[in-house]
Amino acid sequence: MSYDHRITARVIRRLRRQQGMTQEQLSGLAGISRSHLAEIESGADKANVETLWKIADALGLRLSALFRMIEDEPLE
Repeated sequence: MSYDHRITARVIRRLRRQQGMTQEQLSGLAGISRSHLAEIESGADKANVETLWKIADALGLRLSALFRMIEDEPLE
């Protein structure tokens, strides 16, 4: 199995929407720019572990839980 950052993008976007957050809200809680979050969610940019940690925390998740969701996400 190889890493596909587009799966990470899809999971983060879905979680944000499920919680009723805008990109502006999530990026503010995570301490990253809205444009960086938009690039991550679109798959145009890869998030490093520190950024994923911040996003997971802002979503109320442990990083390990976010990784499990990414691993369990079906390939398209």
